[in-house]
Amino acid sequence: MNYLLTGEETERLTFRLLLESDYDTWLPFFLGENVAKFLLLDPSLSQRELCDKWFEKSMMRYDKGLGGMNVLIDKVSGEFIGQCGLLIQNIEEVEYLEVGYSILPKYWGKGFASEAAIKCKNFAFENNYRKELVSIIHKDNIGSRTVAINNGMTLFRDDLKGENSEFDMYKVIDS
Repeated sequence: MNYLLTGEETERLTFRLLLESDYDTWLPFFLGENVAKFLLLDPSLSQRELCDKWFEKSMMRYDKGLGGMNVLIDKVSGEFIGQCGLLIQNIEEVEYLEVGYSILPKYWGKGFASEAAIKCKNFAFENNYRKELVSIIHKDNIGSRTVAINNGMTLFRDDLKGENSEFDMYKVIDS
């Protein structure tokens, strides 16, 4: 199944696939405070090593049909804002469809993540992909928690553990 939103739009954003040529544009994302920790990546890795891992995982998701992050382009300026998408996640042997989002630091706090996440939720429900969606969020990531709540999600689980990290799972059910 194709969970990608290629060609979809919101009021301010257009969705497209991540391209290898986006690498240098996405690199500043890994300068954001706690980004590696929030994404369960090794914080001792360099900015380039973190970006390499991101691209490897993104392309693997595309290749294996596991959903993926879509690049978000500002319709007015044409600028690359961040990424958002539907991701297959296996947690404790249960498969979930996650709404994931990551925004370049210079665009934080402008509502882009919420706008894109709501589009992903609506797209998934309109296409009957699942009856429920989740967002898995590091306990310290207040911004992402706010986006999940803006997306109609409520706390579902607060007991997920990763390497040296704890996560919450927020969920929304199609009405």
